[in-house]
Amino acid sequence: MENTLISQQSSRIAAPVIALTLYAIASGYLMSLIPLMLNEYNIHETLASWLASAFYAGLLIGAIGAERLVCRLGHKLGYIVCLVIFISTIIVLPLFANEMVWLMARFIAGVAVAGIFVVVESWLMAGAEHTRAKRLSVYMIALYGGSALGQFGIGLMGVSGSAPFIAISMLISAAIGVLMLVKSEQPDSQESIRLSFKQIMKLSYAAIIGCIVSGLTLGAIYGLMPVELDNRGISHDKIGMLMALVILGGMAVQPVVTFTSKWLSRTLLMAFYCLIGVFAIGLTFVSSSHSVLALALFGLGMATFALYPIAISLGCEKLDESYIVSAAQVMLLSYSIGSVLGPVASATFMAQQHGLLGYLFATLVATSAYMLLASVKSKSQIMAE
Repeated sequence: MENTLISQQSSRIAAPVIALTLYAIASGYLMSLIPLMLNEYNIHETLASWLASAFYAGLLIGAIGAERLVCRLGHKLGYIVCLVIFISTIIVLPLFANEMVWLMARFIAGVAVAGIFVVVESWLMAGAEHTRAKRLSVYMIALYGGSALGQFGIGLMGVSGSAPFIAISMLISAAIGVLMLVKSEQPDSQESIRLSFKQIMKLSYAAIIGCIVSGLTLGAIYGLMPVELDNRGISHDKIGMLMALVILGGMAVQPVVTFTSKWLSRTLLMAFYCLIGVFAIGLTFVSSSHSVLALALFGLGMATFALYPIAISLGCEKLDESYIVSAAQVMLLSYSIGSVLGPVASATFMAQQHGLLGYLFATLVATSAYMLLASVKSKSQIMAE
C-alpha cells in the first residue's frame, strides 16, 4: 500500500520536476554567464549588481500575482506560460546590447520565474503533510542539481558569442516539451484559498525571516560571486567549477535537512546551518589557498541553500492544503524582498578587504543569533503551556 502511494506521488510530480531540472540547468548557466559577458557587449561590470536586483525585483512583483495565475490557468498551463515568457527574455539579450533593455529583460525574467517557483512549490507541497519534507527535498535537489550542472556551461560553451544563448533557449524549450508531452496529475487550483492579512501575520516570523535571509544571501551569491571570484584572479573555467561547488553544497545538504527536521526544531536547524556558513567563510579569512576557498564555498552552499526549504516547511506547517498556494506565495515574496536587497547591499562590501564573503559572514552571524533566540523563546512557550 505504501509503495503504491509513493509510486502515485512520483508519477504526479515527475513532469514538473523534470521540467524544473532543465530550467535550473539553463538558469544556472545564465546567472553566472551574464556578469562575465558584460564587457563583450560594452556594458560596464558595475551593472552586474543592478541586473541581479532587477531580476529579483521582478521576482518580487511576480510573487504578488503568481497565486492569481495558478488559480486562473492551473498549474501546468501556468508553468508553460512562465517558461515561454522566460525564454523570450533570453532571446532579446544578444540582440539588443543596451543597459535599459537588459535591465527590463531581467526584470520580466524575474516575474516569470516567480510564477515557476509558486507553481512548482504549490504543486509539490499539495498532498499528505507527512511526506511534504521528502517532496520538497526532491524539488530542491532538482533545482540545485540543475543549477550546479549549469555552471559547467561556462567551461563547455564559453561566455562569448551566441552559442550560450542558443544552448540555454534549447534547454527551456525542452522543459516546455516535457510539460506538454508527459502526462501528470496536477492539484485542483480552484480549491486554493487566499490567506487574509490577519492570517499572514500569524505565520511564523522565523519562517519569514528565514526566507528573507535566504534571498539576501543567494541573491548576492548568484549576482556577485562570479565577479568576486574574477576579482580574486580566478580563471573563468575555474569560476564555473567553484560556483558549481556552492550549488553542489546546497544539493548535498537537502537529504540531511529532511532527516534532521524529524529531530530538531526548524528554527534551531536554521541557526545551525547559519553557523556552518560562518565557519566556512571564516576559513577564507585565515587562508588564501584556493583549496580552502573551494571547501569554504561548498560549506557556504550547504548553509545558504538549506535556509529556504526549512523556512518554507516551517511556514506551511499545520496549514490546510487549500492555503498552500497562498502560503508559498508569501514565502516567495519574503525571499524576493531579500533577493532584491542582497545584491545592492553586498555591492557596498565589494571594495572592502573580504569583499562579498564579508557581507555573507555578517548576514549569517546576525541570522544565527536571531534563530537561536527564536528557538529558545519557542521552547519557553511550549513549556509554559
